[in-house]
Amino acid sequence: MRFIAYLLRRVLVLCCLTTFLVGAEGFSQEHPNLILTKAGVEKIRAELGGIPIFDATLKQVKEEVDAEIALGIHTPIPKDYSGGYTHERHKRNFIILQKAGVLFQILEDEKYAVYVRDMLFQYEAMYKDLPVHPKERSYARGKLFWQCLNDSNWLVYVSQAYDCVYDWLSKKERKKLEKNLFRPFADFISVGNPQFYNRVHNHSTWGNAAVGMIGLVMNDDELIERALYGIKDVKLDVNAKDNDGGFIQSKDKKAGFLANLDEPFSPDGYYTEGPYYQRYAMYPFLIFAEGLQNVRPELNIFAHKDSVLLKSVNALLNLSDKDGEFFPLNDGQKGMSYYSRELVTAVDIAYHFGGYNAELLSVAEKQDRVVLDDSGLSVALGLKENKAKPFPKKSILLSDGPEGNEGGVGIIRYGNEELSLVFKYAAQGLSHGHYDKLSFSLYDEGDEVLQDYGLARFVNIEQKGGGNYLKENKTWAKQTVAHNTVVQNMTSHFKGKYEIGSEHHSELFFSDISDPDFQVISAKEVNAYPGTSMHRTMAMIKDTDFERPFVLDVFKITSDSENQYDLPFYFMGQVMKTNFEYDTPTSLQAMGGDNGYQHLWLEGKGKPSGDNTKLSWLNQGHFYTLTTTADSSDELLFTRLGASDPEFNLRRDAAFMVRRKARNTVFVSVVEPHGHYSAVSEFAVNSNSSIAHLGLIYDDEDYTGVAIEDKEGNTLIFIQSNTNGSSKAQHRLKIKDKEYQWTGPYYFKQ
Repeated sequence: MRFIAYLLRRVLVLCCLTTFLVGAEGFSQEHPNLILTKAGVEKIRAELGGIPIFDATLKQVKEEVDAEIALGIHTPIPKDYSGGYTHERHKRNFIILQKAGVLFQILEDEKYAVYVRDMLFQYEAMYKDLPVHPKERSYARGKLFWQCLNDSNWLVYVSQAYDCVYDWLSKKERKKLEKNLFRPFADFISVGNPQFYNRVHNHSTWGNAAVGMIGLVMNDDELIERALYGIKDVKLDVNAKDNDGGFIQSKDKKAGFLANLDEPFSPDGYYTEGPYYQRYAMYPFLIFAEGLQNVRPELNIFAHKDSVLLKSVNALLNLSDKDGEFFPLNDGQKGMSYYSRELVTAVDIAYHFGGYNAELLSVAEKQDRVVLDDSGLSVALGLKENKAKPFPKKSILLSDGPEGNEGGVGIIRYGNEELSLVFKYAAQGLSHGHYDKLSFSLYDEGDEVLQDYGLARFVNIEQKGGGNYLKENKTWAKQTVAHNTVVQNMTSHFKGKYEIGSEHHSELFFSDISDPDFQVISAKEVNAYPGTSMHRTMAMIKDTDFERPFVLDVFKITSDSENQYDLPFYFMGQVMKTNFEYDTPTSLQAMGGDNGYQHLWLEGKGKPSGDNTKLSWLNQGHFYTLTTTADSSDELLFTRLGASDPEFNLRRDAAFMVRRKARNTVFVSVVEPHGHYSAVSEFAVNSNSSIAHLGLIYDDEDYTGVAIEDKEGNTLIFIQSNTNGSSKAQHRLKIKDKEYQWTGPYYFKQ
């Protein structure tokens, strides 16, 4: 059926080609037609001088490209990893080529076309005899770069440059470039490396887009089909893995650009690898989609899967903190934000092709630059006409999985991101996933309070592992103990094995984010450890008796055997005080030998002084207190990263860990922001917790109840159903002498 539909589409396209020029090689289209169009270029030229953000971006890009032209063209023989000279030179070249092509179209200055032509022919001269890259680390070695992924980056950008100078070049020049450079390049990263190209992963998305975009410029139907649907009848080893430990071939053997739209994205636009890689993949997804929309509008690509590409931009913006930095779920580098070039492109394209959503204009205004194409012009005109509206980042639940039924990520926000809680109950996230079911992180005005470590990598810094993933990414960052969630018997979830983890996902049990003063998400994980079920409920509560909102955390564990449970909290800041005594060793020892424990020093060890344990710390001028219910047999541990790390690859982050031996147990905790400290006035205000007592007042298979008593004697009661998450279920429970009745999965009384 898909093939028949495709034939019908092709007939329609051929019938509509009356405006195209016919040459000796068949149908050819006017250029540019990828990110720029003939009509768009004319409109840009007409508006120049009166569109401030576009004019400023154009000036900046012109200065950048002019400086590169003055330096001359350098295309060195490849030899380096990421961050090395040859890698960075070729990367710089493809970025400048794309910009120079755009400048030629907008400014009509032939010096930019000459620069693009001369560099392309320099690459043409070297590529035909270029061997694979000498660095052998990658499962798919490139030629210009150490991996096919970066080669694909090159072709995605250079395709745009070629499109901009296509009509300026002679037919003979085009033929030579396509025969000796572009077609061999496209074949190498695809049919030459099917293990890279024919999969569902951000790597192959770049490959698909690269082959498809050069195919659009060359009007090569075979390349375009290869991009959309993958390589036909290719046979790959079903057990083969990439460098990050993920399977190369999916179970259903789907491949191609459309499969990469269908599989990793949930219906909400969440990308299963996490926001860092969603950001990275958004460029090829959207720039190729823009080209398809301009050249092959019959595909209606932006409507594919209920407009998932447009939804994904909204989802990704919501996956950022108040400063616009993406939450470092899975492999994610901290500090990456929506100010990146990928998100500038994403916001502009989503605005232009997504119905001119004025909320996106406020993000573009913060980015303070646009892409120099039709979509960037639309944004510039929208800003000029003062159409921008605030982009509201509210509490949101984002489902995971192609059908949206593989868990997800919940973000609870209070106010203008005064406090943001990120709760992860998602699927594995392909090879970039971490083993951290039911983990969370907490932000205050964009600052980390309880952190997710993110990736262990110094991206594009050659001194650190060639700018690639460090071995500590597997031995630490991916391991469960690196996250704020329960570790059983010092063993990571799913034994830290991708083969197991990729088969399972957590499940959302219930949620209610309708009331800004009480927002709650509850999720379960039953496969991380055989015979053990984990159920975590997290609520953000704003109560008049507390200065600021606080987080309630109820982590219920049931098992068919006794185990040791470790629950770490990776707090940011300086310890202020505890309500328990502890010993600090005179010499440090690692806490274990594997599963991440080999990287943790034990810096302190104590026992609870009562049925509540308290830890207070100061960070960024704010005080925080963690209050947890305690068993008399608990061990209270202070840990710090740095063990088994002779090259200092890991940050020296601290954590507080509650260790408990039990069969079934409930960890009840409250994370309470309060007060502030000024280093200038040297005044500390409200530096102590307002909680007098935190109690587990009921727990059985069906219900768990918690009481929070403040220092004024007021008590908050929270009760959750453990077995029925329906919003319509009616419940009745007697605790001590009081009966509670309610409808829905939880009861909360202020």
